[in-house]
Amino acid sequence: MAAFNIQQIGVIRSAGEDSAIEVFEPYRPALEKLDQFSHVMVFWWAHQFDNDAKRQITRVELPYAPGQTAGVFATRTEPRPNPIGLTTCSINRIDLASGVLHISWIDAFDGTPVLDLKPYLPFSDRVRDVHVAEWFAGWPGWLEDSADFFADHPIFEE
Repeated sequence: MAAFNIQQIGVIRSAGEDSAIEVFEPYRPALEKLDQFSHVMVFWWAHQFDNDAKRQITRVELPYAPGQTAGVFATRTEPRPNPIGLTTCSINRIDLASGVLHISWIDAFDGTPVLDLKPYLPFSDRVRDVHVAEWFAGWPGWLEDSADFFADHPIFEE
């Protein structure tokens, strides 16, 4: 199998409800005009799950569907052959000088490496006729409704 060399372009900075992406200096010019978009797709590396044992996991129990298991490619779980995460985030503002992209929320830990940023484009990233697995029945259909849903329906027990 081929190996690839991926460069970290930044890091997640998350403290409570304040989330940001700090883009490293050499990559800051790449932020130009990203502020003309409302959302960004953030590709990140689940570094806390990057070890040989976690990369061998191919099936997981679903924390949001007790008693069910699924292949990792049918989930967004971090343990997987390549622990790449993807989150679509609202752009609040961008400070080009400091390379800080202020976002509304991200499901990654503080200090998580960022691999890439891409603007969210409805014509290529939104699908009209979609269906999801039955264990997601009742979940919100839109990103904007997710915060209230998860506040009222915690899916992960402490």
